Amino acid sequence: MPASAAITLTSSLKRPLGSDALAISSARTPDPKPQNAITIAVSSRVLFNMDKEQQIYEQKGMEDYLKYQIEHEMEPFAPGPAFPFVKALEAVNTRLRELYPESEELFDVVLMTNSHAHAGLRLINTINHHQLFIERFCMTGGNSPIGYLKAYHTNLYLSADPMKVREALEEGIAAATMFNPPEKRTEVSETQLRVAFDGDAVLFSDESERIFKAHGLDKFFEHEKTHENTLLDHGPLKGFLESLGKLQKKFYAKDQRLDCPIRTYLVTARSAASSGTRALKTLRSWGLETDEALFLAGAPKGPMLEKIRPHIFFDDQMFHVEGATQLGTVAAHVPYGVAQKLPQQKPAKENTKDFSAATK
Repeated sequence: MPASAAITLTSSLKRPLGSDALAISSARTPDPKPQNAITIAVSSRVLFNMDKEQQIYEQKGMEDYLKYQIEHEMEPFAPGPAFPFVKALEAVNTRLRELYPESEELFDVVLMTNSHAHAGLRLINTINHHQLFIERFCMTGGNSPIGYLKAYHTNLYLSADPMKVREALEEGIAAATMFNPPEKRTEVSETQLRVAFDGDAVLFSDESERIFKAHGLDKFFEHEKTHENTLLDHGPLKGFLESLGKLQKKFYAKDQRLDCPIRTYLVTARSAASSGTRALKTLRSWGLETDEALFLAGAPKGPMLEKIRPHIFFDDQMFHVEGATQLGTVAAHVPYGVAQKLPQQKPAKENTKDFSAATK
């Protein structure tokens, strides 16, 4: 949405004066400095459901959009696909503050919106309504958010706009496109953050996938066997897994490995015996681990994700994102690597011998 300037709000939000709000306010602690925090930037359109407002903007233009927002600024938005994820981040922060009261190694959520500042009051009112701890706003007025993402030392950017996500990835910022939640979204934990990652072109580079796309499955297996002791290069979300691992170790240091509020998963269509070794050796060399690793040998990911119940699942191929979403998982597309340049095949339903995504 075009506008002449961006506005950043970082001061405390004015919260309603009910007893619950007062209790929350009195328990607040200072926000961490961006350079110390794990910064998650979320767009307003993925944190909240703004489909109707977006439709008004696209069909009637800026002025009608602003008028509608102002007329409805006391009506809170409903939660969007990133809402449970952000609530889980806050749950982790609560546990971290209990164990490390002085530490600034916390999640810090920044709300990014390309909306005009006139629409900001409704967002603030919505955040207060849902009792979210979000103090940093950036209203870019239609300008690119990339400069602000860098200034905030952003570790992950979630948006509904694929073009902005691609722009962020090109600048080396971990990013993914989120979609509206399915009609029947899987219930997720309120006390444990669960994040699931695809392997190639997400945690790792797309090197192996390029071999598969160019030369087929047999050459891919041959390549992986020959290079099983050669580490894979990093992918766009390796740094975010690294950040999660850093916080996990703070819980381990307090003997809380079995009660850690962060759990990570590798969910890949690689097969364990023929191509899993290289992936696990690469993670180990980085000093990283996932709590669980699922090598599906080309089988659909949706049913496994339905059991995991992650707050978010990252994949670079849309058919995996769509398959997960159809079964109730909130999934995010990482538009990175060779899969974005070639037509994507849909794997046969429940066919474990279909390796059309075997490098994933």
